[in-house]
Amino acid sequence: MLHFLVAESETADERAARRRHAGKSSGETYAATLRQLRPEAAITIVAPADDDADIFQADELRRFDAVFVTGSPLHVYDDTPEVRRQITFMQTVFASGTPSFGSCAGLQLAVAAAGGTVRKMPERMEAGIARRITKTAAGRDHPLLANRAACWDAPAIHGDEVESLPADATLLASNAVTAIQAAEIRHDGGVFWGVQYHPELAPGEIAIALRRQAAEIVKAGLAETETAVERIATLLDALHDDPDRRSLLWALGIDRAFADEASRRTELINFLDYLAAAASQERRHRSSHTADVCPA
Repeated sequence: MLHFLVAESETADERAARRRHAGKSSGETYAATLRQLRPEAAITIVAPADDDADIFQADELRRFDAVFVTGSPLHVYDDTPEVRRQITFMQTVFASGTPSFGSCAGLQLAVAAAGGTVRKMPERMEAGIARRITKTAAGRDHPLLANRAACWDAPAIHGDEVESLPADATLLASNAVTAIQAAEIRHDGGVFWGVQYHPELAPGEIAIALRRQAAEIVKAGLAETETAVERIATLLDALHDDPDRRSLLWALGIDRAFADEASRRTELINFLDYLAAAASQERRHRSSHTADVCPA
């Protein structure tokens, strides 16, 4: 049986606030999505930011098949105990060699843990839909982005971004707003795949996030009024309930790949397929070694 570890990057207060608005914390949303994609998997949720969180050692993390790191309002560049605890956790994930995946703040934590930098986006943010994400030359052949078109849109909401990737990282996708939209990081024996957008989120969840951050969106100049933000959120709610409605695709300026659940989850599905392929290769390797041993 597969065993996944989902690491909340939200603090306890942020988890409580998200449950009030969305019904689930970010980690609970991730777990629900993973259960849909791999119903047979066991899932453990932890909160490394908490001051009473269990401190994992590398050997303990090796018992998991993969680690997933969620998004959150966390600012990775803030020197706080919560941030330091999460960076330490991510460094241990790398040292364990356990494959890991993260979105939004999850990508930013992995970048910081491996020696890259994260910053507040200068005079802008990306909210609702990340537009025209494009593969780099390296991304065109990378399994994280298999089955993605040359250019695509994805759910997103963030005011921070990766400023510089660490050594042994590969940039896989960019757009005009955020230069680092997808990356692979190899560090201290571990491999991390991450995206700045949210393949785990449905349109209705993005709508909730837009409403919560409406004032920030107006301040960033993406909308004239909070009423305008509400109009977009309402369209996303409607898309959530009726993804085949062409009038909604036209009004939001998106294609069916954004509306279709499996397409939105492409990177998560690719990561899970990568885990399965690696496990199969390991089984074949062990089998070949066993066959080489002469019976007594």
